[in-house]
Amino acid sequence: MFKIKNIILLFVVINLTAMVGFAQQAKTKTAKVEKRNITVEELVQLMKADSNLTLLDVRTPPELNGPLGHINGVINIPVQVLEKRLDELNKYKDKKFYVICRSGHRSGIATKILLKHGFNVVNVMGGMIAYNKLKKH
Repeated sequence: MFKIKNIILLFVVINLTAMVGFAQQAKTKTAKVEKRNITVEELVQLMKADSNLTLLDVRTPPELNGPLGHINGVINIPVQVLEKRLDELNKYKDKKFYVICRSGHRSGIATKILLKHGFNVVNVMGGMIAYNKLKKH
């Protein structure tokens, strides 16, 4: 009887240890996914620290030249044609880059597309609307 209790106790301890390990792995993976979004304030700070930061604007060319303007040096590939033009971004596959649009919606879609294809990308929440509001203050 004593051996059976010890075996059961050992089994429970092993399973609990495994469950804790899996929970920690899941938490780590979730933490990585959570940082796939940044604010425009964070983007501006990153741009100040790294003048070579790569920024992809997924709005249409008329929007890029419209009232909200654009950030100098952006790469412009509209989200509607992004998957067809992925080869243009292959040279950035080994570095992190940031995706922006008008409000953050299309850049969120583009971020998911690019992640699916192995790119290291971050969505800029609030887009050019938030960027312009920040620049006015």
